[in-house]
Amino acid sequence: MHRVPFFSILLITVLLSCNKQKKSSESPPAQNDLDGAKPNIVILFVDDYGWADVGYRNAKFHTPNINQLKDDGMDFTRAYIATPTCSPSRASLLTGKEPVRIQMVRHIGDELIEEYHQWETDPVQMPSRNWLPLEEITYAERLKEFGYYNMFIGKWHLGREEFFPVYQGFDTQYGTSHHGHPKSYYHPFFKSDNPLPEFSEDDYLSDVLTDEAERFIKEYDKDQPFMLSLYYYNVHGPQIGRKDFVEQYEEEGLKGKDAEYAGQVSAMDESVGRVRKVLEEKGIADNTVIVFLSDQGGLFSNIPLSGGKRGGNTLGEGGARVPLIVHYPGHTEAKSTCDFPVQSLDIYPTLIEIASGKECTDKQINGKSLIPLLHGKKMENRNLFFFRSYEDQYAAIMNGDWKLIKYHSGKYELFNIAQDISEQHNLVETEPNLAAKMIEDLASWEDEAVPTY
Repeated sequence: MHRVPFFSILLITVLLSCNKQKKSSESPPAQNDLDGAKPNIVILFVDDYGWADVGYRNAKFHTPNINQLKDDGMDFTRAYIATPTCSPSRASLLTGKEPVRIQMVRHIGDELIEEYHQWETDPVQMPSRNWLPLEEITYAERLKEFGYYNMFIGKWHLGREEFFPVYQGFDTQYGTSHHGHPKSYYHPFFKSDNPLPEFSEDDYLSDVLTDEAERFIKEYDKDQPFMLSLYYYNVHGPQIGRKDFVEQYEEEGLKGKDAEYAGQVSAMDESVGRVRKVLEEKGIADNTVIVFLSDQGGLFSNIPLSGGKRGGNTLGEGGARVPLIVHYPGHTEAKSTCDFPVQSLDIYPTLIEIASGKECTDKQINGKSLIPLLHGKKMENRNLFFFRSYEDQYAAIMNGDWKLIKYHSGKYELFNIAQDISEQHNLVETEPNLAAKMIEDLASWEDEAVPTY
């Protein structure tokens, strides 16, 4: 197998025949039976971007391009991450599986040699993987079966070089390292193993990645549809906003990290607009699906939601609920919203159905296609499960308006999210029958899904 040079600044193209041999999915390749050409697909995956930090929910942030995307497509107001933390969130998006089933219940740190690591404050000392196993089937590998050319740009955070995107179904990658975040958003971007050494100290990381996304779209000339996954490092720390945006927010009264973070948000928002503009200029916007979402809740205030990326309540709405917008031209109605609870692992089967024109029947996934919702129809109510292993709070179950959170210490919390979005009123004692049923369902899921060591 050809080994990808880690320090290469060139784009890496790997033929499918050179990739590792992988177990095929249980769903045979389907032929697209929709009229017209298969749509291109663009996935914009933001890091640590809070649900409340979009301009149409919080006027403090200027996000005209995200606002426009929302107006053009469908805004999923209750979208969630099954394991809200960096690496597992990427694994579930790519595979359509609950991360605990991959034995990835925490983010990957610097412990890359051993297959598993542990966390000092984890009450049960559960091991967590340090890479996405090559035998896992990604949406890129499945889309390749339907004739797609797959491009990856940005943050991977799913293992060292031999587990990089080009070994997981992507034909080309750019700006990818094993780091979970940059040292700085101004060059030099990374403290070691910098995949982008050729830039200057005035270059901003999100702009560099967006430049490559624009170049890829402008120059794409293959007789096959493409899938572009742009996984931003922004808006993860360190809080270093683009200088012009920071100055603008400071003039409006923000200070310190608040202004820097807002500057990060605006730089990411500008990138969204640039990607959409080049699709228009290429003449393919009407045949390109755009998916925009975040990998977990925000580090700062998530009001009116409770909890966030840190602080022991990451399974609260502020940590697990994320922005999700899907624009599927000709299918999603403009300015439409959906308040049905969904998870990021539902993106995998949705992409498969968009690419194939047929129902996704992959047996190894846990997600459900969002196509009915995108067409304005309803989906059957279902249990959604959450799991992470850092602290006392570790698991949750959601069904419709109801959410139950479980702690290792034996504590349970039950909330009606529709009536109590801030999760201030624990109804475990006032709704004993419902609580008992959800506790039972969560325990059954744990018995089936959580590995024993």
